Amino acid sequence: MLTTPESPEKGRSDRSPWNWLLIVPIIPPLLPFLYNAEDPRLFGFPRFYWLQFAFIAVGVTCTAVVYRMTRRRR
Repeated sequence: MLTTPESPEKGRSDRSPWNWLLIVPIIPPLLPFLYNAEDPRLFGFPRFYWLQFAFIAVGVTCTAVVYRMTRRRR
């Protein structure tokens, strides 16, 4: 049987409310009305392209926040 560095009385819990923040980067790309147009343009790029980059930034930010708030202190 494998042993883990965690003590047996402390079970691992992934039930942090911070995990709900990971839904935020999933929902907006599924809403086509957000990017179903060419205007406004940003630096000559249609809305679809620069909004995809914005979705990436939102995803990275949400993931970083959840990681920082749910990691165990040593």
